[in-house]
Amino acid sequence: MNPIIECVPNFSEGRRPEVIEAIVTAIAGRPEDGGPADTAGDGVRILHVDRGEAANRTVITFAGTPDAVCEAAFRGVREAARLIDMRTQHGTHPRLGATDVLPLVPVRGISLEECAVLARHLAGRIWRELGIPCYCYGAAASSPERAELSWCRKGEYEALAAKLADPVLRPDFGPGTVSAHIARTGATNVGARPFLIAVNFNLRPDGQAGLAAAKAIARRMRGPGCKAIGWYIEEYGCAQVSMNLTDTSLAPLHEVYEKVCREAEAEGWRISGTEIIGLVPRQVLLDAGNGSLEAAIRRLHLDDLRPFLPEEKVLENLLPI
Repeated sequence: MNPIIECVPNFSEGRRPEVIEAIVTAIAGRPEDGGPADTAGDGVRILHVDRGEAANRTVITFAGTPDAVCEAAFRGVREAARLIDMRTQHGTHPRLGATDVLPLVPVRGISLEECAVLARHLAGRIWRELGIPCYCYGAAASSPERAELSWCRKGEYEALAAKLADPVLRPDFGPGTVSAHIARTGATNVGARPFLIAVNFNLRPDGQAGLAAAKAIARRMRGPGCKAIGWYIEEYGCAQVSMNLTDTSLAPLHEVYEKVCREAEAEGWRISGTEIIGLVPRQVLLDAGNGSLEAAIRRLHLDDLRPFLPEEKVLENLLPI
């Protein structure tokens, strides 16, 4: 079998469907993209597109052979740079550039270390050919502190000029000053990491009063395998505790759900509606449902906001053969 990797770029655009569709088209390598016409059949498959209007952010998940995925990722970054102007971009989610995060994830027949080499090569190419500064994070980081995405993205887009001017904070690939082009594109965080689960928990009752509770809960939820922030989502009219589960052996999804419910109750709130952003491995849900996907969906309240469809959300159902 060919090695397979997954790429999960996060783009700083969630409100203009035509922009998202153009980026998806570029990643897929269809002839109308203007890129190589033969790439639609090169083993890259779009697995999922998750658009968030309030966060003004879209996560596009695709997978395939390593070379094909890296080429597709480059096309997506190029299209995002053409269509997204960071000087006018605003949203609730932290961000550094038009393509904010670009992680490579080993799926089959390839190691995390090999993905890290690919990520550093891709970051260098993005800088050389597109003029977009790049930080390398995760397993691709050049120093321990840069392994943390939060370090690379500290200060967000608004701090980029100062970071470029600081030799300690400067991206792995990029200049010492901001040009008009970089002011438009921002910088990109390119990395290699294991599979993570991005999940949001909604606080009820609705209203902005839940924001302080969401932030307090997020602080207490942080720990091994779990990163968390609290924010208010206009789109849903409620506060959310938003998490990245970076190691489900340390932070199983169902245990995290139960703990966040307890923390919400302690704050005088309750959790109603769990939203998985992107895809989730089948085993994570089987663990939550004692072997049953249907039981996991009920236990975690995954279909409170909208129907949760395993054929569209479970990773193994969508991977290239």
